[in-house]
Amino acid sequence: MGELLEARNLTKLYGVIIGVNDVNLDLQPGVIGLLGPNGAGKSTFLKLVTGQLRPTEGQVSVLGQNPWSNVQLFNRIGLCPEQDSFYDNMSALEFVTSLARLSGMGQEAQDRAEQALARVSATEFMHRSIGEYSKGMRQRTKIAQAIVHDPDFLILDEPLTGTDPICRREIMDLVTELGAEGKSILVASHVLHEVQAMTDQFVLIFGGRILAAGKVQEIRGLMNEFPHRISLRCSDPKKLAGALIRDLPIDGVEIDQEREEVMVLTKDPGEFYAGLSQVVLATGLSVRELTSADDKLEAVFNYLMAAS
Repeated sequence: MGELLEARNLTKLYGVIIGVNDVNLDLQPGVIGLLGPNGAGKSTFLKLVTGQLRPTEGQVSVLGQNPWSNVQLFNRIGLCPEQDSFYDNMSALEFVTSLARLSGMGQEAQDRAEQALARVSATEFMHRSIGEYSKGMRQRTKIAQAIVHDPDFLILDEPLTGTDPICRREIMDLVTELGAEGKSILVASHVLHEVQAMTDQFVLIFGGRILAAGKVQEIRGLMNEFPHRISLRCSDPKKLAGALIRDLPIDGVEIDQEREEVMVLTKDPGEFYAGLSQVVLATGLSVRELTSADDKLEAVFNYLMAAS
């Protein structure tokens, strides 16, 4: 399979308001997290990708095709929108069956709807009116309609919003399972740790612009202007700090005697980690904890937002 998604100078304006700003992006098949705070441009970007909006400038290609008014492509895409759009007097089974029929299914529509609802653990309530549903039940129903036609590319816009912990875990597990089955999935969210539980591939968006794309370590590795922060805890932080400054590439050190912690700043973490064990052994100290918050997506995202 070729490119999952390509965007070139993709821009969407709402009058003088910029929804998406000159986006250039190439995504390969797989599970990808689209991350950004509320109002960052995620939903506008997804509406362009799914052919709900036409670009003001530039272009976007999905599975090798222009998504705007492309019925053939719509059959290969499944969308779980952020906003609900139900007929509350219908049941989940009736709703998903109706959408399956609209997608071109015949006699098998209800069977496929039942299978999709079972896949999202909605069988227990699928005969009840949607108007009685909790937010989690509604989210499950939206995901069921998005997968009922077995799409190649599944797009989930804030699928975990308003869900309880059990529902949240089950949706995360479903995304992981579908990815393992070979489906490509784009999950949009403003909650970083939730998406990290589903994938290690990310697109970070803020102010309608793409800040970075790739794996966390790859993105962090490009940010040389921001030194990595590495924390080491031992019984004699002053002695350890002196040895680290003398023998390793370090741009700064902070010592917290009360916490018995040394916070190191380095622009060359690879060389730092490579020589760390030898330096520690030479001091005779025992380092009981080594952590780096900068290897986490939240820290990377905060850095990029501050620099934008």
